[in-house]
Formats: sequence, structure tokens, C-alpha cells
Amino acid sequence: MNRITLRLMNEHDSEMISNAFSEQGWNKPAEKYVRYVKEQNNGERVSLVAEYDGDFAGYVNVIWKSYYPPFRERGIPEINDFNVLIKYRRRGIGAKLMDRAEDIIGERTNIAGIGFGLYSDYGPAQILYARRGYIPDGNGIYRNEHRVEPGQSVVIDDDVVLYLTKKLK
Repeated sequence: MNRITLRLMNEHDSEMISNAFSEQGWNKPAEKYVRYVKEQNNGERVSLVAEYDGDFAGYVNVIWKSYYPPFRERGIPEINDFNVLIKYRRRGIGAKLMDRAEDIIGERTNIAGIGFGLYSDYGPAQILYARRGYIPDGNGIYRNEHRVEPGQSVVIDDDVVLYLTKKLK
């Protein structure tokens, strides 16, 4: 039996996903997932859900027009808001989500983009992306949609991001 299954996010998932992350102490409002499904239905994104033995385990998005200016300007789709519940990590779920996201992008273009936060909570993702062949895009770090300039002070939080790209086959 295949323990990991992937499917498209649907309108019934929002509360379940929000509750699952709440159980591990993370605030991820259900409204976010309602928006994801709406944007998916409009063709703006693809939102994938991973299940492990039938239970929600994680998700990932492909955004066709990135919020990150250098990706948006170059037409590079972004793998975005990639999350696997802590209790399901190290079981290949993240790799399967990334494989599928890259396959989806590869149907349209040969470059995938991704970003990650700079503090230790993002450590597993940072390692995963490096192992998968993602390299920094050379534009430095961004806070929201703005480049962080030399000498500028920023609070390191989820909005301070380094972006990477990978050439797909």
C-alpha cells in the first residue's frame, strides 16, 4: 500500500488543515486555505495536499505569478508555502510534494523558484532545497517584496527570505 497520497486541495480542506497546524502550535487560519482554493480555481496557483495513511500530512503550492519581483519579471513560477506537519517529517512526504510541484512547473517552463526563511525553523527546508539542486538567484535577501539593502536593519522573521532557482530537466 502507498502510504503517501497527493491530491489537489479542495474547499473542504481549510478547517482540517488549520486545525492540524493548530495542534502543533502554529497559527494558520482556515481563511488562507479558502483563498488558496479560490486562486486554484482561477488558475493562479496549484495547491497540493499530502496524506499519510489517509491523514492530512502537509501541502505545497505552485504560484504561476510569484509575489517576488525577480521571479515575476522573469516568469518563474514559485513553489510556495511548503509545509509538512512535524509528526510526519522524515517519511518522504516533503520529497513527494516537491517532486510533484516540480513536475507541474516542468509542464510549462524549465525553471522553478522557491524561497525560504533565514532562521533555524527553516533548517530542514534549507537542507532539502540544497539537496534538490536549488541555488540562490543572486538577488540577496528580500523582506516582503523589497530587497534588503546593505546597512539596512530588519527583524528576522517569516517575511525575510532568500530565493533560489533550479533548472528542471
